[in-house]
Amino acid sequence: MAIERHTKLVLNFALGKRDQNTTNAFIEGLRLATAAQPFQLSADGFQAYPFAVETTLSDRVDFAQFVKVYRATPEGERRYSPAEVVATEMRPVLGNPDFKRVCTSIVERGNLTMRMQIKRLARLTLCYSKKWENLWAALCLHFWFYNFARIHSSLRVTPAMQSGLSGHVWDIGELLEFNAV
Repeated sequence: MAIERHTKLVLNFALGKRDQNTTNAFIEGLRLATAAQPFQLSADGFQAYPFAVETTLSDRVDFAQFVKVYRATPEGERRYSPAEVVATEMRPVLGNPDFKRVCTSIVERGNLTMRMQIKRLARLTLCYSKKWENLWAALCLHFWFYNFARIHSSLRVTPAMQSGLSGHVWDIGELLEFNAV
Protein backbone atom coordinates (compact mmCIF):
# COMPACT_ATOMS: atom_id res chain seq x y z
CA MET A 1 0.00 0.00 0.00
CA ALA A 2 1.09 3.58 -0.60
CA ILE A 3 0.13 6.17 2.04
CA GLU A 4 0.64 9.93 1.91
CA ARG A 5 2.46 10.78 5.12
CA HIS A 6 0.65 14.00 6.08
CA THR A 7 -2.96 13.18 5.20
CA LYS A 8 -2.70 9.39 5.83
CA LEU A 9 -4.60 8.88 2.55
CA VAL A 10 -4.06 5.45 0.99
CA LEU A 11 -3.15 6.34 -2.58
CA ASN A 12 -2.89 2.84 -4.02
CA PHE A 13 -2.67 -0.80 -3.03
CA ALA A 14 -1.87 -4.01 -4.85
CA LEU A 15 -2.85 -7.61 -4.35
CA GLY A 16 -0.74 -10.35 -5.83
CA LYS A 17 2.56 -12.15 -5.55
CA ARG A 18 5.46 -10.14 -4.23
CA ASP A 19 7.20 -10.08 -7.59
CA GLN A 20 8.27 -7.66 -10.33
CA ASN A 21 4.96 -7.78 -12.24
CA THR A 22 2.82 -6.91 -9.21
CA THR A 23 5.32 -4.23 -8.18
CA ASN A 24 5.24 -2.68 -11.66
CA ALA A 25 1.42 -2.56 -11.60
CA PHE A 26 1.47 -1.10 -8.08
CA ILE A 27 3.92 1.68 -8.99
CA GLU A 28 1.98 2.45 -12.20
CA GLY A 29 -1.15 2.85 -10.07
CA LEU A 30 0.80 5.14 -7.76
CA ARG A 31 1.79 7.27 -10.76
CA LEU A 32 -1.87 7.61 -11.73
CA ALA A 33 -2.81 8.53 -8.14
CA THR A 34 -0.23 11.31 -7.77
CA ALA A 35 0.25 14.73 -9.34
CA ALA A 36 3.07 15.41 -11.77
CA GLN A 37 4.94 17.47 -9.17
CA PRO A 38 8.01 16.01 -7.40
CA PHE A 39 7.59 14.01 -4.19
CA GLN A 40 9.64 11.73 -1.98
CA LEU A 41 9.05 8.00 -1.88
CA SER A 42 10.31 5.55 0.75
CA ALA A 43 10.08 1.77 0.54
CA ASP A 44 11.50 -1.31 2.19
CA GLY A 45 14.44 -3.20 0.70
CA PHE A 46 12.40 -5.28 -1.76
CA GLN A 47 14.52 -5.69 -4.90
CA ALA A 48 11.67 -5.07 -7.37
CA TYR A 49 11.11 -1.45 -6.29
CA PRO A 50 14.15 0.26 -7.88
CA PHE A 51 13.35 -0.93 -11.41
CA ALA A 52 9.63 -0.20 -11.12
CA VAL A 53 10.16 3.27 -9.65
CA GLU A 54 12.89 4.21 -12.13
CA THR A 55 10.87 3.17 -15.17
CA THR A 56 7.59 4.70 -13.98
CA LEU A 57 8.26 7.61 -11.62
CA SER A 58 11.78 8.80 -12.46
CA ASP A 59 10.47 12.17 -13.72
CA ARG A 60 8.94 13.15 -10.38
CA VAL A 61 10.34 11.20 -7.45
CA ASP A 62 13.19 11.23 -4.96
CA PHE A 63 13.41 7.61 -3.85
CA ALA A 64 15.21 5.83 -1.01
CA GLN A 65 14.92 2.39 0.51
CA PHE A 66 14.86 1.72 4.25
CA VAL A 67 16.48 -1.70 4.66
CA LYS A 68 16.30 -3.76 7.84
CA VAL A 69 19.03 -6.31 8.54
CA TYR A 70 17.78 -9.33 10.49
CA ARG A 71 19.56 -11.89 12.62
CA ALA A 72 18.27 -15.43 12.90
CA THR A 73 17.36 -16.61 16.39
CA PRO A 74 19.96 -18.92 17.98
CA GLU A 75 17.43 -21.74 18.37
CA GLY A 76 16.64 -21.59 14.67
CA GLU A 77 13.41 -20.42 13.12
CA ARG A 78 10.41 -20.13 15.36
CA ARG A 79 7.05 -20.45 13.78
CA TYR A 80 5.38 -17.25 15.01
CA SER A 81 8.15 -14.99 16.22
CA PRO A 82 9.83 -12.49 13.90
CA ALA A 83 13.58 -12.36 13.50
CA GLU A 84 15.46 -9.72 15.45
CA VAL A 85 16.38 -6.50 13.62
CA VAL A 86 20.08 -5.85 14.25
CA ALA A 87 20.65 -2.89 11.93
CA THR A 88 18.95 -0.55 9.50
CA GLU A 89 20.32 1.33 6.54
CA MET A 90 19.00 3.93 4.15
CA ARG A 91 19.86 3.53 0.49
CA PRO A 92 19.41 6.42 -1.95
CA VAL A 93 18.05 4.99 -5.19
CA LEU A 94 16.82 7.85 -7.36
CA GLY A 95 16.95 11.63 -7.23
CA ASN A 96 17.97 13.42 -4.04
CA PRO A 97 15.98 11.94 -1.13
CA ASP A 98 15.93 13.71 2.23
CA PHE A 99 17.15 11.07 4.69
CA LYS A 100 15.31 12.76 7.56
CA ARG A 101 12.06 11.80 5.79
CA VAL A 102 12.95 8.23 4.79
CA CYS A 103 10.56 6.08 6.79
CA THR A 104 8.40 3.00 6.36
CA SER A 105 6.67 3.25 9.76
CA ILE A 106 3.46 4.77 8.38
CA VAL A 107 3.00 1.93 5.89
CA GLU A 108 3.90 -0.67 8.50
CA ARG A 109 1.28 0.83 10.82
CA GLY A 110 -1.21 0.76 7.95
CA ASN A 111 -0.43 -2.91 7.39
CA LEU A 112 -1.06 -3.61 11.08
CA THR A 113 -4.37 -1.74 10.95
CA MET A 114 -5.33 -3.73 7.88
CA ARG A 115 -4.42 -7.07 9.48
CA MET A 116 -6.34 -6.20 12.66
CA GLN A 117 -9.47 -5.05 10.82
CA ILE A 118 -9.61 -7.61 7.99
CA LYS A 119 -9.69 -11.05 9.50
CA ARG A 120 -9.40 -12.56 6.01
CA LEU A 121 -5.70 -11.69 6.22
CA ALA A 122 -5.11 -13.78 9.33
CA ARG A 123 -4.13 -17.32 8.39
CA LEU A 124 -5.41 -18.92 11.54
CA THR A 125 -9.03 -17.74 11.42
CA LEU A 126 -12.16 -19.31 10.05
CA CYS A 127 -12.64 -16.48 7.56
CA TYR A 128 -9.25 -16.84 5.84
CA SER A 129 -9.71 -15.86 2.17
CA LYS A 130 -9.37 -18.64 -0.34
CA LYS A 131 -10.89 -16.81 -3.31
CA TRP A 132 -8.96 -13.90 -4.82
CA GLU A 133 -12.18 -12.05 -5.77
CA ASN A 134 -13.48 -12.10 -2.19
CA LEU A 135 -10.17 -10.89 -0.80
CA TRP A 136 -10.01 -8.10 -3.42
CA ALA A 137 -13.54 -6.97 -2.51
CA ALA A 138 -12.68 -7.00 1.22
CA LEU A 139 -9.56 -4.90 0.60
CA CYS A 140 -11.46 -2.41 -1.58
CA LEU A 141 -14.09 -1.97 1.13
CA HIS A 142 -11.43 -1.63 3.81
CA PHE A 143 -9.54 1.09 1.96
CA TRP A 144 -12.75 2.94 1.12
CA PHE A 145 -13.69 2.85 4.80
CA TYR A 146 -10.16 3.86 5.85
CA ASN A 147 -10.00 6.84 3.45
CA PHE A 148 -13.60 8.13 3.56
CA ALA A 149 -15.49 6.82 6.61
CA ARG A 150 -13.01 6.28 9.46
CA ILE A 151 -11.89 9.28 11.49
CA HIS A 152 -8.14 9.01 11.94
CA SER A 153 -7.15 9.46 15.58
CA SER A 154 -4.21 11.80 14.95
CA LEU A 155 -6.00 13.87 12.27
CA ARG A 156 -9.46 14.05 13.92
CA VAL A 157 -10.95 13.79 10.39
CA THR A 158 -10.87 11.17 7.65
CA PRO A 159 -7.83 11.05 5.36
CA ALA A 160 -10.09 12.07 2.44
CA MET A 161 -11.22 15.16 4.38
CA GLN A 162 -7.63 16.01 5.34
CA SER A 163 -6.54 15.80 1.69
CA GLY A 164 -9.50 17.84 0.44
CA LEU A 165 -11.19 15.00 -1.47
CA SER A 166 -14.26 15.09 0.73
CA GLY A 167 -15.93 17.57 3.05
CA HIS A 168 -17.62 15.07 5.34
CA VAL A 169 -17.48 11.54 6.76
CA TRP A 170 -19.11 9.13 4.30
CA ASP A 171 -21.54 6.36 5.17
CA ILE A 172 -22.25 3.11 3.34
CA GLY A 173 -25.33 4.59 1.65
CA GLU A 174 -23.19 7.23 -0.04
CA LEU A 175 -20.80 4.55 -1.27
CA LEU A 176 -23.68 2.61 -2.80
CA GLU A 177 -25.09 5.75 -4.43
CA PHE A 178 -21.66 6.73 -5.75
CA ASN A 179 -21.11 3.22 -7.12
CA ALA A 180 -24.51 3.24 -8.87
CA VAL A 181 -23.62 6.35 -10.89
